Amino acid sequence: MVASLTLLVFGLSQVPVIQLLPWYGVAHLLIGACIFVPPGRLPSLQQAAAFLLPGALLVVLALLNLGFWVGGWLLGLPAWGLLLSRWTPRNAPRVLQVLKFLGLLVLGLLIFTFNMVFVIFTSGLFLLPIIPLVRLAYPEYRARPLQAAVEVLLGLAVVVLAFAVPTPEGSWSSSWIAAGGAATAGLMIAFWAHGLPRRSRRLQLNDGAIV
Repeated sequence: MVASLTLLVFGLSQVPVIQLLPWYGVAHLLIGACIFVPPGRLPSLQQAAAFLLPGALLVVLALLNLGFWVGGWLLGLPAWGLLLSRWTPRNAPRVLQVLKFLGLLVLGLLIFTFNMVFVIFTSGLFLLPIIPLVRLAYPEYRARPLQAAVEVLLGLAVVVLAFAVPTPEGSWSSSWIAAGGAATAGLMIAFWAHGLPRRSRRLQLNDGAIV
């Protein structure tokens, strides 16, 4: 999500979004690697296709000069990846879960679009470096201090960038307000995804033997 925010803030203020299309692709793959590689098992063909296909379809929108919505999809991509990471031959994503994700994505895009009016949504920007510190209360997270440090530094970098990037000429909304709306939207969707039932270790081993 940090990569998504960086691209959105930079794209909205500096260059046409179409020029960021290659970087959208890099961010897509980076988010996928962060989700699927740490468990130590490559995603199945179904998982990989479901993760990459929406991004491929959104390339068409970018070529039609609607690349802004590609960035909007990136805000929900971490949650989409988490949902797919729990996809097993015995436990496919439920239709209701997918519909909830799409509903939250639409709500997130509305928050991102109208946060300049309801500036309370910009508070999400300042939560990015704070959330990793709060998560240190959990022993399993404290066991990964390097990850926590990197997440804090990335969160701080996004906050600094959001305030450093100048307000686009003719715009009535500054870059940090846009970044705050995007952060709130992304955090909301990711929070829902983290609440999804997790795969047990035993089920992972069984699936590994089947696939």
